Amino acid sequence: MKTIGLVSCTKTKRLNPSPAKDLYMPSALFSKARAYSESAYDEWYVLSAEHGLLHPETIVEPYDVTLNNMGIAARREWGRRVWKDLRTLLPCVIFFHAGIRYRETIVPILREFNITFHTPLEGLRFGEQMAWYEEQLRRSQDVR
Repeated sequence: MKTIGLVSCTKTKRLNPSPAKDLYMPSALFSKARAYSESAYDEWYVLSAEHGLLHPETIVEPYDVTLNNMGIAARREWGRRVWKDLRTLLPCVIFFHAGIRYRETIVPILREFNITFHTPLEGLRFGEQMAWYEEQLRRSQDVR
């Protein structure tokens, strides 16, 4: 079955319109999550607080929106928008490379429809996440 990686956007962005895969590149965590997702999954997408589900090649203007500042109703609406787009990718197995705010409104929908998903970094702190990505990327290079 097809695998899909979902990587959350970051506060830090480039100053100019860029493909989604490059807009968040000033972030070290996004860079690692992107590199890992490109090597590990059949497809990957960005979970954008402003735009929902973004294909990596979609050109995006810089923006200043975060799920942390949204009320629960707005986050639920965001989750429904993301689900609408995710449905077009089914069948697939989803791997979240995103924090709880990016998962909290999507996961219940995935459970409702029995969609398989994984959160490989759940419970890891920032430094532990960076180390996990480093190890996974090193292993993938060793295999080549």
